[in-house]
Amino acid sequence: MTASLLWFRQDLRLEDNPALDAALRRGAPIIPVYVWAPANEGGWAPGSAGRWWLHQSLESLAHRLERIGSRLIVRTAASALDAIEALVRETGADAVFWNRRYEPARVACDAAVEKALAKNGVAFERVDGALLFGPREIANKQGAPFQVFTPFWKACLDRLTLPPPSAPPRRIPAPKGWPSSVPIESLGLEPRIDWAKGIRAAWEPGEDDARKQLARFLDCMAAYLEDRDRPDRPGTSRLSPHLHFGEIGPRQIVYAVRERAALTAAPGTARGEEKFLAEVGWREFAHHLLFHFPHTPERPLREKFERFPWAKDRAPLGAWQKGMTGYPIVDAGMRELWHTGWMHNRVRMIVASFLTKDLLIPWQDGARWFWDTLVDADLANNTLGWQWAAGCGADAAPYFRIFNPTAQGVKFDPNGDYVRKWVPELARLGAAWLHDPGRAPDDVLRAAGVVLGTTYPAAIVDHRNARVRALEAFSAITR
Repeated sequence: MTASLLWFRQDLRLEDNPALDAALRRGAPIIPVYVWAPANEGGWAPGSAGRWWLHQSLESLAHRLERIGSRLIVRTAASALDAIEALVRETGADAVFWNRRYEPARVACDAAVEKALAKNGVAFERVDGALLFGPREIANKQGAPFQVFTPFWKACLDRLTLPPPSAPPRRIPAPKGWPSSVPIESLGLEPRIDWAKGIRAAWEPGEDDARKQLARFLDCMAAYLEDRDRPDRPGTSRLSPHLHFGEIGPRQIVYAVRERAALTAAPGTARGEEKFLAEVGWREFAHHLLFHFPHTPERPLREKFERFPWAKDRAPLGAWQKGMTGYPIVDAGMRELWHTGWMHNRVRMIVASFLTKDLLIPWQDGARWFWDTLVDADLANNTLGWQWAAGCGADAAPYFRIFNPTAQGVKFDPNGDYVRKWVPELARLGAAWLHDPGRAPDDVLRAAGVVLGTTYPAAIVDHRNARVRALEAFSAITR
């Protein structure tokens, strides 16, 4: 044995990292590597917010490796295959280890790397570190992929046994000499104009903060059932970007949640645990679907929606992106997204329903905007979420279930705290009018300093009329 290459991708952690554990068991010196090859992403290279996070996460990983006697070798290349082959030649490495990914372009990239390594007599091992179960491991009774969540997740739970997560190594055996590396700054991941101040204030990328977020969530898990749909409360785990970049793995989360629930037996904890683990299950389901239906980031799973008569006028898309629709809960969500790179999940459903059903703008336009602006932009989750909202995917909401944005705001932000935070021009409106300022009496608007169409936009569409139009559009593809 000469050396092992440890190829990092979206598994930027040292704790419970199956590829790292496998490389350590081999016993040879380890050369950790990250390859920036956006052309390998099949049109889905990280968006702007994701690139910002990736830069910080790589720096965090590099510092952690240095503290245990190792270092992160960073390369750029037209393809990951070019970089891996070059590193094998330069270092004489005779084995390569990595964690599998299941996005369509990643599957093709991995196949090319495996073929080249086998041809050159280089050993390799790819293991599962991103999911609880690989997409091929779970199938229905006919051996086909699931398209409904509940039986899928039941099949997962029936097989789910988890050992304790493996601890991060205290030392990683280093080679006698290190290959060249480019600075992380040279990847150009951070914006030239600093628009990321709000994201930087809201997040701390890296494995350390992932563990802190998990610990915080465990302390409030008993309230998860009640608080998870309330954007005005800190009731969610906020682990999604850490999960996406692999700063923490799903097995770590599931093990910690189950362990805490068993230890505390606090009232409501078990039900909160069950619901939260189902959210982890939806992530598994999203990757299951993407692997088996690789066309879905661009095209609907339900073929009849290929004929859907979307509106020709795309002008309202800009108002939606800027949070200027005249519907406060929608605008609050879109502004939270722009400022922090994240949006509460309930609000994601509201804004997605509004775009695809009130405005009849294709779900692909919304998915692309989320892809560029979310720090947790994940191809599988993004695709599942948007197709669910549009009614064209697996286990999707029925198309006739059209969220009323005003009613949703009243129900899930009853005191208006969320809207007031992100739509400050409405902050002085009372709760009775905050989610529907168009109905507020003139004297109430004047007292709150609100001039519709000037200080805050009038509604760009009437929801009642938009609902009728959406149902008519749906009926056109079901005749």
